[in-house]
Amino acid sequence: RIQFTSDLLPSDITGVNVYNPETREFEFNQGPVFANIVLADEINRTNPKTQSALLEAMNERRVSIDRKTYPLPSPFMVIATQNPYEYHGTFPLPESQLDRFMLHLRIGYPDREIEKEVITRGEQIEDLETLPPVISKEEVLTLQEQAERIHMDESILEYIMKIIISTRRDERIHLGVSTRGGQFLVRASRALALYEGRDFVVPEDIIEVAPHVLGHRIILRSKTYIRDADEIIKDILEKTEVPV
Repeated sequence: RIQFTSDLLPSDITGVNVYNPETREFEFNQGPVFANIVLADEINRTNPKTQSALLEAMNERRVSIDRKTYPLPSPFMVIATQNPYEYHGTFPLPESQLDRFMLHLRIGYPDREIEKEVITRGEQIEDLETLPPVISKEEVLTLQEQAERIHMDESILEYIMKIIISTRRDERIHLGVSTRGGQFLVRASRALALYEGRDFVVPEDIIEVAPHVLGHRIILRSKTYIRDADEIIKDILEKTEVPV
């Protein structure tokens, strides 16, 4: 877990070379990004320069320090939380970084009973060291390989292309979905199909994941919120012919 603050430096994320007087050599001290799951907490509390320290890691699964490259462990994923932009002391996330997140999800208020339980329990926190793992690294890698083998018909691929191209032609959108966004839409729909117990993708998979995969990637012509972007994606889905 990395707590993003206004004074966080890129080296606090990736690591830094430290001189060892005994060996008279510089030794690389790995930063917290060298983990299987990296939680970037309140990522928009820090400036764009520090945020960009995650770009290479998220895209290439490696970190470059002083002209030397270090591979990250596998599997590797970044999960980030962010504050509403109206909050004091927040910075906008660069488009290049937003594009590297596969999904954007909004977590609202819990339902009545769950919130009641949270209020009742107060600050009681279970010891993380005693929590048993629910899945191993090897199982995660196996699931990723299985998802890649999920069949996607040519008609489904054409359906995805129509959606992506529509975001680039829509008058409400200043910048449409990138090629990376299309790749993530394919991967997310395959993962959903695997979760549902199918070995093939259906149009409903695309419709289900598209707002979460594409909404944060488009830039609208007027200043608005991601919620409005999600609605535009849903509108495009309704207007796009679904393959039979």
